[in-house]
Amino acid sequence: MKLRIHQFDLPLRHTFTIARGSHDVQPTVVVELEQDGQRGYGEATECEYYGFPRSRIVEGIELVRSVVEGERLEAEPVRTEWLDDPAALWMRLQPALIDNPFALCAIDQAAYDLWGKLRGQPVWKLWELSISTGRLPPTDYTIGIDEIDVMVAKMREFPDWPVYKIKLGTPHDLEIVRGLRRHTDAVFRVDANCGWSADETIANARELEKLGVEFIEQPLPPERWEDMARVYMESVLPVVADESCITERDVARCRGFFHGVNIKLVKCGGLTPARRMIENARKLGLKVMVGCMTESSVGISAIAQLLPLLDWVDMDGALLLSRDVATGVTIERGVCRYPEVNGCGVTLLGEGD
Repeated sequence: MKLRIHQFDLPLRHTFTIARGSHDVQPTVVVELEQDGQRGYGEATECEYYGFPRSRIVEGIELVRSVVEGERLEAEPVRTEWLDDPAALWMRLQPALIDNPFALCAIDQAAYDLWGKLRGQPVWKLWELSISTGRLPPTDYTIGIDEIDVMVAKMREFPDWPVYKIKLGTPHDLEIVRGLRRHTDAVFRVDANCGWSADETIANARELEKLGVEFIEQPLPPERWEDMARVYMESVLPVVADESCITERDVARCRGFFHGVNIKLVKCGGLTPARRMIENARKLGLKVMVGCMTESSVGISAIAQLLPLLDWVDMDGALLLSRDVATGVTIERGVCRYPEVNGCGVTLLGEGD
């Protein structure tokens, strides 16, 4: 087993602005695991908000390098445990990376991609899921905060999209949504990224419902649980947790405060815990969404393996880039297309160099 670390600066199509700030380039880390001529890939993007600069992600991966590379595939028919089930590797690494889920996520994704490639099957198929196109939720396309005419222009670059996700958190949020609504009949979702108060959320929801908004994502800061309880009871639109739902233990806490949870692989530590979070959310009667960071097709293709399990998905990260570093799933007007490649379907551009 060989573990390699690739670091990239992903250039964005446009300056991307949310309530917390703006950026033009997204640093990211891609893990490569190679065994028997097959290569699996996983990704974790830098996120200063959660305290994970790229250097910390790399340090976490290096911390467990010897464990990962020591798990060699022996002569047939003997196989190491995690090559039969990547969740076993996650369980072995999690104690060492309990404070570094971003590093754990990149390795976990790579392990699943390699697992599928070694078995000659896509991951979704090995999980016994179906990707019948008509039953998969469409992904939204995200419009970052900007002047309204610029936001309209961004939306027109991806016309006829079934769902747009609009980043909000300004003094002019309703004006923004009204301005965009004049140019499309698509479903809207809005994400305030913790930028509103409870009163604002309840009042805005009444107007946003009239404007064809489906739900509001994380309107309040994550520590405002008492206020979220009031929003949950009084908002005419569903509210979905993002910053309030990071790890597995957060799912149960969101019940009675949110109508659904947005699971992000880097925050929870990869595909292994994400599947458990989805199952737990279902048992609690919560809707389930999986979201992305601004990331390459490596991370987006991992998310795609979960699509049959979801109500909503936000997997447009690679569409926000002016240049990708990999190929994998593609998205056409919100519809995910799977490649004829096993595992998660990822090929790193320049693979084999």
